[in-house]
Amino acid sequence: MLTTIVIAQLPVLVLLLVAGTVAKIWTAARESEPGALSKLGPAVLVAERWHTPAMLCCAFGELFLTVGLLMTDYSFFRWGITAFFAVSTYVLWELRRRRPDVGCGCFGEVSATPVGLRSLGRTVVLTAMSAGMLQAPGATGWSMLTGITWAHAPAAIGGLLVLLALSPEIEEAAARLRYRAPCEQRPLDTSTALNRLRVSKAWQSHESLLSGTEPIDSWRELCWRFFAYPGLSHSGEPVDVVFAIYLSGRHPAVRVALVGIDGQPIKAKPLPDSLPVSA
Repeated sequence: MLTTIVIAQLPVLVLLLVAGTVAKIWTAARESEPGALSKLGPAVLVAERWHTPAMLCCAFGELFLTVGLLMTDYSFFRWGITAFFAVSTYVLWELRRRRPDVGCGCFGEVSATPVGLRSLGRTVVLTAMSAGMLQAPGATGWSMLTGITWAHAPAAIGGLLVLLALSPEIEEAAARLRYRAPCEQRPLDTSTALNRLRVSKAWQSHESLLSGTEPIDSWRELCWRFFAYPGLSHSGEPVDVVFAIYLSGRHPAVRVALVGIDGQPIKAKPLPDSLPVSA
C-alpha cells in the first residue's frame, strides 16, 4: 500500500518540476517590465545583475534533476530532488521573514503573490513526496511512470488536489484571465510586432520603396507600435516609410504612411480610373 502511494506521487512531482522549469525560463526570457524579477523568489537575495542568471540556474537545476530521475535509477537524483524542495522551504521561510513583499517565483511571474503559509505548506508537502520516492523500487522514473495503473489514480489525484489547494497561483491565474489589462497596458515584445508587420500586405506592397530592411526608429503609442524605415517615394524623393501595427487581435491592422524630409505626409497619387489602350 505504501509503495503504491509513493509511486503514485511520481507523475505529480514530475508535472510540478516541469511546469516550474518552463515558467521560470519563460519569465526570464521575456521580462515583462524592468525590475520585474526583483520581486520574484530567491533572485531578491542576489545583486540585480544576477537576477536573470539566478532564475535560469534554478530552472535548469530543476530540469537536470527531473531528467535524471526519469532516465536513471541513481539515488543521487532522488536525494537531489528531496534536498531541492527542503532548501526551497527554508528559502521561502527566509523570504517571508526578510522580504514579505515578494513572491516565491516558483512558477515564474504567476507566483508574484507574497509568500504565505500556503506556499510554505506546498514545499513541505513536495519535500515529503520526494522523500517518499527514496523508498520506491530501484528503477528509472520512466519505467515507474509507464507501470502506473488505475490502482494508483486515487493517490495521484489526492496528492494533486492537495497541491492545488496550497497553490495561490490558481487565484492569480484566474484573476488575470478575468480582469485582462486593457490593450494600452499590455506588454508586447518589439520583435513580435515586427514579425506581424513583415507578413502584412502593407509591408509587401511598400517593401520596394525601402532603402533598408532595419528600422531607424521605433516607438509605441497606446495600442500602436510604429516603425520608421528610410526609403524613396514613387517620384524618387527621400522619405521615411512609417508603419503602424495595432497590438491586439490575431490579425492586427497595419497602416503605412510616407513622410517627407519636412515632416509632412506625402499623399500617394491615385491610379487613374481607366488606362488608355492602344489599338
